[in-house]
Amino acid sequence: MIEVLISVIIYLLIAGLIWWAVTTILGVIPLPEPIKTVINVLMIVVLCLIVIYALLPLIPGGHGARLIR
Repeated sequence: MIEVLISVIIYLLIAGLIWWAVTTILGVIPLPEPIKTVINVLMIVVLCLIVIYALLPLIPGGHGARLIR
């Protein structure tokens, strides 16, 4: 169980790092507002998938890949 929790923490740290990097880069690069909105929506979808993938092993009988075995 501890391995699953460590994996979840690692996945969430990676997701947070990706979110921080993309929002920082979007703030620096001058883009039109619709493109920024599309990129933000895509990032939210990708990060939600990462979080769901990280939480799958916590579901009883769930089959999710674990980062640490």
